[in-house]
Amino acid sequence: MPIPQWLKDLAGRNKAALRTSAALSAQASIDKHVLHTVCHAAHCPNRGECFNCGDATFMVLGDICTRGCRFCAVTKARPLPPDENEPQRVAEAVKEWGIRYAVLTMPTRDDLQDGGAAHFARVINAIRQLTPEVLVEPLISDLKGDEQALKTVLDSHPAVLAHNVETVQELYSAVRIGADYKRTLTLLENSKKLAPEIFTKTGFMVGLGETEEQVKTLMKDLRSVGVDLLTIGQYLAPSAAHYPVARYPEPQEYKAWENYALSLGFKGVASGPLVRSSYRAGALYRRALAGQSVK
Repeated sequence: MPIPQWLKDLAGRNKAALRTSAALSAQASIDKHVLHTVCHAAHCPNRGECFNCGDATFMVLGDICTRGCRFCAVTKARPLPPDENEPQRVAEAVKEWGIRYAVLTMPTRDDLQDGGAAHFARVINAIRQLTPEVLVEPLISDLKGDEQALKTVLDSHPAVLAHNVETVQELYSAVRIGADYKRTLTLLENSKKLAPEIFTKTGFMVGLGETEEQVKTLMKDLRSVGVDLLTIGQYLAPSAAHYPVARYPEPQEYKAWENYALSLGFKGVASGPLVRSSYRAGALYRRALAGQSVK
């Protein structure tokens, strides 16, 4: 399905932000410390805008995933062992770059007994030691449903615990190979039980073939387990080999979904064609604290 011109124009304006001095400086720091960012690995269209706002999403535990989700651009293969020096390198980059809000994400690491939770916690603690004022949001895999691994991440006291549901339940078997809808809901619910003071966050894509009723059911399911923050964005196929795009919802549909989500009680919602799970994450968190929605 061809991308509509209005969406191409929107993406083009965002790409221009990559040429600013702040964005170029950010890229230089990433290269210097030999780091991965999901901003690049997932072909995010908003990375220049976020770089300019002092937000960044680092991908720790490598850039190779052990699962084969059909929507994702991240490489699928046998990953390398965790890099013991990575926590310090990420922390130094956060300090050097002047980041105010750091999102840490990961490829799914089913090859590791704890899914990579202990390494994740070490990265968060390293950032806190160098820059205690920086807020950190771990965007984790489902950790194979391991509650103790989840507790390991939560014990590092992040500002937000994020895990993406990605799509409606009815599309899981076709889109999210190796994932489980109920396991995702349980992880988000357990996070609230273990650390009720920490915001929980999730995101999903539209344009995969879901119905309006399925989208609303998904949002109700997420609220039923106490999710605080929500992102909704357009699915863009990374290549012709990935899951096909079924449609491109119009901008007014995103506003309607945002309003519906807020009516259900979400504390913060970011909804738009180019919104991604870590899009302007710091702003969403701060506005949620103030009882507002990102506009």
